[in-house]
Amino acid sequence: MKYGIGHLSVVPCRAEASDKSEQVTQLLFGETLKVYEKKRSWYRVKTAHDSYECWMDENQFKFITQREFEKLNSEKPLVVSDLAEVLTKEDGSELMTVLMGSNLPNLENKIVDVKEAVWKFEGSCTNTNVIHEKKKLTENAFMLLNAPYQWGGRSPFGIDCSGFVQLVYKLNGIYLPRDASQQASMGQPLSFIEEAEEGDLAFFDNEEGKITHVGIILANNRIIHASGKVRIDKLDHQGIFNQEKRDYSHRLRLISSIY
Repeated sequence: MKYGIGHLSVVPCRAEASDKSEQVTQLLFGETLKVYEKKRSWYRVKTAHDSYECWMDENQFKFITQREFEKLNSEKPLVVSDLAEVLTKEDGSELMTVLMGSNLPNLENKIVDVKEAVWKFEGSCTNTNVIHEKKKLTENAFMLLNAPYQWGGRSPFGIDCSGFVQLVYKLNGIYLPRDASQQASMGQPLSFIEEAEEGDLAFFDNEEGKITHVGIILANNRIIHASGKVRIDKLDHQGIFNQEKRDYSHRLRLISSIY
């Protein structure tokens, strides 16, 4: 087995070994992965933070040693807390944008060291080794309002429903699985909406009964979720009511409190 790290801002991870294949998730700067077999210029990988399997182009991550991988994953990382920040090469020759939720490996004295590339970071970050107060979930979620929906997206410039929830919770020090159906198995199920607090999760199913959507519950019977864009809608015992369309867009299946 080999190991890798994301050295670029945000990289597509695909269902198959092809640029034409569906994007199923994204790798943010500084996130690590396990690397398996190679097919042409593609590798099958598994992301360390959520054990998600996908395919990545060999030019869009860097190999690291097992020792480096284990050191980076021995504790939760510092991560970028603003929507976007800039890394500057130590000699000032290059700039690179890093996005909310990106890891900052080996950050010390404002220096980030990623596989022999040394960058200066002077932006805002948060320690995900600490579980933050629940109210921070809604603060982080509101920062992503109007981010466009993108299947497989995990960034402010394109995000899907479960990627949105996963990113917001990561900023609060809690690591969730990638997909809504996986996230639904986490935490403590609640019987009624009235039992829920701000920051709890609501899950929604399709006609076949499969959980396909998730959002974060807000006060006053509202929910923030990624559907077309990150938006706020009304929530009741039936589901999400889209006031623009005057109709329900999603059918409620489950409410869960993660912490």
